Amino acid sequence: MLTPQQQADARRYMGYQMLGDTAPDDRSDVAYAQVTSGRLQTLAHRLKTLRPEEEAIVANYLITLSGLESGITRAADNLDTDKAAVWQRNRSEVAERTRLYNQWRRQLCGLLGIAPGPSLGNDNVHVVRS
Repeated sequence: MLTPQQQADARRYMGYQMLGDTAPDDRSDVAYAQVTSGRLQTLAHRLKTLRPEEEAIVANYLITLSGLESGITRAADNLDTDKAAVWQRNRSEVAERTRLYNQWRRQLCGLLGIAPGPSLGNDNVHVVRS
């Protein structure tokens, strides 16, 4: 079984809000997946009931996502330097890392059969007129 920390990380990477003092269960979770015809499961239920081989796959995704997320932060450390001797900053590094990170987040959603959450969005650009 995934640890509570791994479950919280999966939820966050998938774009769903933290739950605070609300324990996720089959009635209180807002994230659902259609498992079979007419049968739905919540994200909380899926994360708690993975088969061992599925759990290993999800755990590997979480490790990869953690590394990708920290890579974005490390890349941001170089934003103040454009050139230093022969080293030159990749101006699109943060955007490229973020795009790769979000791609992996979406793959985790697909693996678990859950639509990306509100903070991950649907990868479409919305134009709003004011």
